Amino acid sequence: MARKRCCGMIEQMPCCRRFLPEDQINPHTVKISFEEIEAIRLKDAVGLEQIECAAAMEVSRATFQRILRSARFKVATALVEGHQIIFEGGNYHMKNRIFECTDCGERWEEPPCTAGGKHGYEIACPKCGSMKKAKIEEDGGKTACGGGGNSGGGCGCGGHNHTGA
Repeated sequence: MARKRCCGMIEQMPCCRRFLPEDQINPHTVKISFEEIEAIRLKDAVGLEQIECAAAMEVSRATFQRILRSARFKVATALVEGHQIIFEGGNYHMKNRIFECTDCGERWEEPPCTAGGKHGYEIACPKCGSMKKAKIEEDGGKTACGGGGNSGGGCGCGGHNHTGA
């Protein structure tokens, strides 16, 4: 009997939860888990090496390879055969977010809004109470934290429609 795989760490949710092929009436559906799309994001969009991707997701390199292989197969099948793609569920947990106050420079960590935390635009600086802040990205870059724009809640969650761990 195979043991249960540990949860993959997800840094951000996809901004879209569904892709539909043009001119298809009732297309078949391919479901891609959140850790599968995170594997594609890290390897193919960010360009990390597999060992770096595995470390970022807190899984072994072999597990990362299996997740990536499954994700790429599903994406290729959907594109070639004209299926809709839906991102949902999986075996994952969200990474905590780090914010920096633009008024006083305080840095602090918050749980992901998918784990019951607040959206970035709802969080005040714990030191000075200011609502002016930036989300600190993995590479040290800063993203303005606002409400509801293209990035959903402005906190890396990709909006809400929560299913999963």
